[in-house]
Amino acid sequence: MQIQLEHTWSQIQAELRRAVTDSTYHLWLAPLKARGLDGDVLLVGAPDEIRTWVADRFARVIQSCSETVLGRAARVEIVALDAPLPESAEQVEQTAVPVLTPARRGGQAAADEAFNPKYTFDQFVIGDGNRLAHAAALAVAELPGQAYNPLFIYGPPGLGKTHLLHAIGNYVREYGDGLTVRYTTIEAFTNSFINALNTKAVDDFKRRYRDTDILLIDDVQFLESKAKTEEEFFHTFNALYETGSQLVVTCDRMPRDMNALADRLRERFESGLVTDIRPPDLATRMTILRKRVQHDGVQLADPDAIAPIADRITTNIRALQGALIRVVAFHSLTGRAIDQALVTHVLDGLYPGAAAPRQRTVAEIQEATCERLGVSPEALRSPDRSARVAWARQVAMYLARELTDETLPAIGRAFGGRNHTTVLHACRRATERMASDAEAYELVRALTARLQEPDADRSS
Repeated sequence: MQIQLEHTWSQIQAELRRAVTDSTYHLWLAPLKARGLDGDVLLVGAPDEIRTWVADRFARVIQSCSETVLGRAARVEIVALDAPLPESAEQVEQTAVPVLTPARRGGQAAADEAFNPKYTFDQFVIGDGNRLAHAAALAVAELPGQAYNPLFIYGPPGLGKTHLLHAIGNYVREYGDGLTVRYTTIEAFTNSFINALNTKAVDDFKRRYRDTDILLIDDVQFLESKAKTEEEFFHTFNALYETGSQLVVTCDRMPRDMNALADRLRERFESGLVTDIRPPDLATRMTILRKRVQHDGVQLADPDAIAPIADRITTNIRALQGALIRVVAFHSLTGRAIDQALVTHVLDGLYPGAAAPRQRTVAEIQEATCERLGVSPEALRSPDRSARVAWARQVAMYLARELTDETLPAIGRAFGGRNHTTVLHACRRATERMASDAEAYELVRALTARLQEPDADRSS
């Protein structure tokens, strides 16, 4: 019996190792021991100094991993590590630390959109600028409604706020034991609300956003100056909060700096944990690039070949990864090995000198793209899907994402009110074409170089 218990616990430990980071496992979960298995009840012993914390913070993941090994009927109880084993179910109830879980809505995880499988906690590179935001996001994923509620993450575009939202969603769908999770942008929330008003389907709208255990909301700054949407969002926030559901919000600024937002909503945002994400330092930038190289299977001629990218691009992770994509595209087109000489050559065409990328507006990028490809700015914003206009639109969206700090919804609005999914698709199409078409690569390189020039030189 003891041998069987030890074998079962080793399998559960293997699942736990896969479910959490190495540091979390060794600090909090490695000290746990299986004390007994009575029917479907697994008794897990924890040292006194961490027993309550483990029960509160990690009960959900222990339960989920135990169900993977023992089946859905399994029930975990956290007990003292050295206490005498209880002889009855009643004694188990008396000696175990209660497992706290928020109310469940439905039997399976749900999502407003599919979560990006690349955006996980494992793929998120932790540095001094994002350590607290990462830890807080992981805490709410492991213990929704009980760790930090609401969680408000703010910072400039391109630093990983959306990554953390998707990481929470992916984690809950994997280990949330049937909890429902929904991700939305304020743009999508607004459009859905307007459509509900027009079609007299407000009740359906309310159920969509309020009948969930975790609501993840991106780009909340776009609530400003939208009085009716702000009112509805306020009531949605209250309805979820009062039922113990978890809310996670991202924004490009602190709540107190959202001057056009009603005081009562700012106060709600500030009632939980407010944490920022800052630009990564050099070591973190190098780690991000190395992780992306490893994930994508990129072959480097030497391990430090990508160092010039980290040196030159200092404020935006999106631009950092975009530069790596350009380097890989140039490598695939020319066959040249990826060494520092090739990386520097590509960067010199993108970001001359050691300066940070030159900031341009979306309108300036549209104008330059249209002039080069012979289409009108009106065509970029129109429904026209002809090959020539579609390619120009993809290039302009790609450059807008790489050379500005605008969010995906903001870029989409500048192209005739398109949504952020369309922008992502356009960027992906442009990247794929650049990797296989030398002429397309040279076009984007030349446009980037032109947009990086001083204003006085661009008119020539």
